Amino acid sequence: MFKNRKDAGKKLGNLLKKYGNEKPVILALPRGGVIVAYEVAKILKAPLDVIVSRKIGAPSMPEYGIGAVSEGANFLDKKNASDVGLKKDQLDVLIKLQEEEVNRRVKLYRNGKKLPKLSGKTVIIVDDGLATGVTAHAAIEAIKKLKAGKIIFAAPVCDRKTAESMRGKIEAVECISFPSLFSIGFYYLDFEQVSDQEVIEVLSKSRKRW
Repeated sequence: MFKNRKDAGKKLGNLLKKYGNEKPVILALPRGGVIVAYEVAKILKAPLDVIVSRKIGAPSMPEYGIGAVSEGANFLDKKNASDVGLKKDQLDVLIKLQEEEVNRRVKLYRNGKKLPKLSGKTVIIVDDGLATGVTAHAAIEAIKKLKAGKIIFAAPVCDRKTAESMRGKIEAVECISFPSLFSIGFYYLDFEQVSDQEVIEVLSKSRKRW
């Protein structure tokens, strides 16, 4: 159990110290992942930025992830999409909506700038938890296109099966706890929603350090 995202980030940062000598780039999945990643970046003395990825939810069940849209890459869980009976034109509409939100957040969080150069670098993607993994998968695909040397996904708590499905596709999945996850928020005493303004303030504070 973590007190809050800051507490979780400090504990996760200690777990990730072994990557410190690789001069990693920390990319957070907003919004909640930014708070966790800030603490990780401080411990590893690494630069912090965001990789924006948005879940595509089923129309009748928005929390049920059938895929995700990231910066220059999409991920689709074909089984989940098939289970909800989505037609191609319906899926196209959902993708377009999330692409617009991805673009909005890139403008808001990075002033519209592209992702940093990642070719050959160790990249650690950080979130506040891993449940279905669709947003993480889309982010991973986007980073692969930028020729990162090593990709690591890290979160304080990760669903065991999702983490297993991700291993082999990237260098490592680093989590403090690997339960059969019902809800990420269950593992935090304070899991209040993070606002856009909080994300902007944390990123601004981090950039001043670098």
